[in-house]
Amino acid sequence: MTIYRPLLLACSLLALAACKQEQAATPPPPEVGVVQVQPQTLPLQRDLVGRLSPYRSADVRARVPGVLLKRTYQEGSDVKEGQVLFEIDPAPLQASLGVAKAQLAQAEATYANARTAAERARQLAPQKFVSQNDLDNAVATERSAAAAAQAARASVRNAEIDLGYARVTAPIAGRAGKQQVTEGALVGQGEATLLTTVDQLDPLYANFSISSTELEQLRGAGNVELSGTGKSTVQVLLPGGQAHAQEGTLDFSDTTVDPATGAVSLRAVIPNPEHALLPGSFVTLKANLGQQSGVFLVPQAAVLRDANGAYVYVVGGDGNVARKNITAASAADGQWLVTAGLAAGDQVIVSGVQKVKEGAPAQAKPWQPEAAAATAGQPAAPGTAPAPAKQAEAPAPAKDAAEKPAE
Repeated sequence: MTIYRPLLLACSLLALAACKQEQAATPPPPEVGVVQVQPQTLPLQRDLVGRLSPYRSADVRARVPGVLLKRTYQEGSDVKEGQVLFEIDPAPLQASLGVAKAQLAQAEATYANARTAAERARQLAPQKFVSQNDLDNAVATERSAAAAAQAARASVRNAEIDLGYARVTAPIAGRAGKQQVTEGALVGQGEATLLTTVDQLDPLYANFSISSTELEQLRGAGNVELSGTGKSTVQVLLPGGQAHAQEGTLDFSDTTVDPATGAVSLRAVIPNPEHALLPGSFVTLKANLGQQSGVFLVPQAAVLRDANGAYVYVVGGDGNVARKNITAASAADGQWLVTAGLAAGDQVIVSGVQKVKEGAPAQAKPWQPEAAAATAGQPAAPGTAPAPAKQAEAPAPAKDAAEKPAE
């Protein structure tokens, strides 16, 4: 019995040393940077393509026949409402006005005679000096003369209007376009000849459309509330991605679907005080169509993808790592807009994703964007995990260890 005690003691010591070595070999949980996400209410934005058109566009036409004498404006310049743009030869129109005035004078003279005769007949009728038939004829002649005089006055007014049309004016204020007819041409013969066009450039209309399917999805979603007309805003993006200085508002939404395209037409009013935008241009529009509630913003570095779609890793309440499949709608400013898959208070892993394993424990620390950028040396690519900085630095200690014997 005494012989076996040292042997048992030695075995116990060996077992205890093996347990200590096994405990020492177990690494601590990896440290990861997390963000605690909360649901938010954010603008519902869509990037669309639209075309600009004038707020008002008026054709300037010759409304009376005649020979075009001259153009009185500079092509492509801004004109005021009522400004004279063209002059048509007024001589024939002045002659017509003279004829109308002469006919008016004749009609008024006839009416004066008829009125005198009718008045005389009215005075003699009670004494039976004129018959009732003569009285009725005199009154009828007076009425006919009065009507003829009134028609002659209308003819004079019509001739004056035609003479006024010899000076063609701008119907609206805006920018006048190119002259369509040269001087010396006969215009207004049979139809109103187009002379030029005036477009109002401030503000402008932005016409665009959205598919009826997408519109129904937006309206049918439980966490989306579409804004009414006049509340939704539209931002025009200039070439190069720069935003137009003035933000527009949605002022029209069609009530029917275009059967040819299956889209619903929308229109926005865009202020253009400096005339930086021109009608007819195709532009990119960032339309704010309403509000989205119950959505999450997640840094792009936290969102990973595989054959099953987008997902993130979260640190659960038990300290273990869990995978959550998400629906990432769009990305902007370094963040993904997540509409499904997350819950309020989830601790989403942003940095250290390459060190975790689903179901294994992890030590969560608040994610510091500045520290992560300094460690990686550059921003992480969208939709991928951050660069494994620690793995890249691993060979350095081995090199030092190899150099120590050399010293």
